[in-house]
Order: sequence, then structure tokens, then C-alpha cells
Amino acid sequence: MPEFLITWLIAAAALMITAYIVPGFFVANIVSAAIASVILGLVNAIIKPLLVILTLPLTLLTFGLFLFVINAIVIWLAGALTPGFVVSGFVPALIGSIVLTLITSGLTMLVGKRS
Repeated sequence: MPEFLITWLIAAAALMITAYIVPGFFVANIVSAAIASVILGLVNAIIKPLLVILTLPLTLLTFGLFLFVINAIVIWLAGALTPGFVVSGFVPALIGSIVLTLITSGLTMLVGKRS
């Protein structure tokens, strides 16, 4: 259970930092970031695999680069579903997905979480 809480806190902190860095990304407060990280995790677990399967030919054709688009769509959808978490367009979602991945990886290495 503590591993789950650490992962959740890292995800919430990464969302707050990403909102500070990326224009067009907005998180109202830490509670909104915590809720958004849960919703983002659920969307990643349920909807993202379906999108990956449906767009597999396009992903193969672009040598995997279309996965960046899928990540942006997932973040954009999480922003639409979460009160207090706003993603103002596709480009901020695309840039935000890259920045969010980098920040989450950095925080995970900093904390020393083993997965």
C-alpha cells in the first residue's frame, strides 16, 4: 500500500510541476492534482490500450511516433473529465505529455521508488 501512495503523490506532484512549466496546462490546487492523477491512471488503464490497438497500423507506419498523439489524447481526455485540471488544446496536451513523463521519471528516480 505505501508503494501505491508514493506513486500517487509522485504523479500529483508531477502534474503540479508540469502545470507550472507548460502553458495551457492548469491545475487549480493539490487536491485537483491528486484527483487528476487518479483519473489519468484510470484513463491510461482502460482507454489507452483500446486506442493503441485501434491505431496499431498507424503506429507501426509512423515507427511508434503516433503513441505521442495517443498520450496527448489521453491527457486531454483526463483534463476534460477532471474538475480543476484544464488542458487548453492539443498542442499543450502533446507538450505536457512529454514534460509529464520526464518529470515523473525524474521524481521517481529522486525518491528511489522500485517498481
